[in-house]
Amino acid sequence: MEAYLLEFGNLLLRWLHVIAAVAWIGESIYFVMLDNGLKPPKSEECKKKGVFGEMWAVHGGGFYHNQKYATSPEKLPDDLHWSFWKSYTTWLSGFALFTLLYMTKPSFYLVNPNSAWEWAANMTGWQANLVALVFLALGWILYNELCKRISPNMERDGVLSIAVAVMMVVVAYLSAHIFSGRAAFLITGAVMATAMSANVFFWIIPGQRRMVKALKAGETPNPIDGKRGKQRSVHNTYFTLPVLLLMLSNHYSFTYNHPHAWVIMTLFIFAGALIRQYFVLMHSGQHKPAYPAVGVLLILAVVWIGAPASQAPATVTTPASQGSNGAQAAEPAEAVTLTQVQGIMEARCVQCHAAQPSQPGFASAPSGMMMDSEEQTRVLAQQIKQVVASGYMPLGNMTQMTDEERALIAAWNGN
Repeated sequence: MEAYLLEFGNLLLRWLHVIAAVAWIGESIYFVMLDNGLKPPKSEECKKKGVFGEMWAVHGGGFYHNQKYATSPEKLPDDLHWSFWKSYTTWLSGFALFTLLYMTKPSFYLVNPNSAWEWAANMTGWQANLVALVFLALGWILYNELCKRISPNMERDGVLSIAVAVMMVVVAYLSAHIFSGRAAFLITGAVMATAMSANVFFWIIPGQRRMVKALKAGETPNPIDGKRGKQRSVHNTYFTLPVLLLMLSNHYSFTYNHPHAWVIMTLFIFAGALIRQYFVLMHSGQHKPAYPAVGVLLILAVVWIGAPASQAPATVTTPASQGSNGAQAAEPAEAVTLTQVQGIMEARCVQCHAAQPSQPGFASAPSGMMMDSEEQTRVLAQQIKQVVASGYMPLGNMTQMTDEERALIAAWNGN
């Protein structure tokens, strides 16, 4: 019952997280489109009122006339629409999910026993939790300091963009070497998501509140608040597509189990940002197909890097016999059978990956992957071979799978 309730809580939290994220990201993308699609007002009356730009649109059977004021409207309404709870709810529900799914079992889900860094491979569960929290906090602090020091007045945003890109390469590299594969992708995405929500909490909303307060007092708002809010909003929109992909990556083991997972992460991050750049420019009337074209090339590079290497026919050699001259004569190699692999699944894997897991804490098979029949194992052949060969599964090698068993699965041709 406890495992079931945890699983149900996972479902509800994930549902909330997706709803909040869709609402936040959808609104963010809409306002970027609106801001970039504004055209100078045509009527003299609008110009006199201080209208900076306007857009006419049709949607849902009605017509909309959006206007943006460069300074302030003649009269500031009391019922201003504020956008922040969607951001906060997305981050809070995401962090709750991370706590429920990863931090409750850090030895399985966070620790990377195959890390080349000995201290990372030997972390205890509580140490892994602490490192993960510090990683998220330092990610925000470093990003925020880059913004404040490189482009405090938004005059060097190009240089800042390069610095943030370099920072994300470093984050991807470090996370892939410290944490287990799936957690590394998630934590890298969480670093960007934390920066996005923190931008709203620490900069965008406080700046807007100061602007509103000044207008209500009959004062001129400090233009730096508007510029800084725009800067951080632009950063958020470029983070959007990479964050979404990294959050979805835990369903695809070929990404996070690769020896060069940090390279795959980096290419995906840049591809998402480039594709987003195309749409940002498109909203302002500029069509630059080179941006998505380069993004596609980066994705093709991921396809090439992540492609499984071609293998010789899957066989397992049998003990050699002694010939008439006393020499060792090799016997014919035997192909690995599905029955042999299924025996390993039943001994090492079905504790979790079954219709009714026997492992405490699991109410259902992780990711819906069940291996309690030969047919199910055959369907999952490629995923099994990949996660077992990389050492990612079984988690923490909790069922003590041997190197010989891993070699046998690696030699299996999937039939």
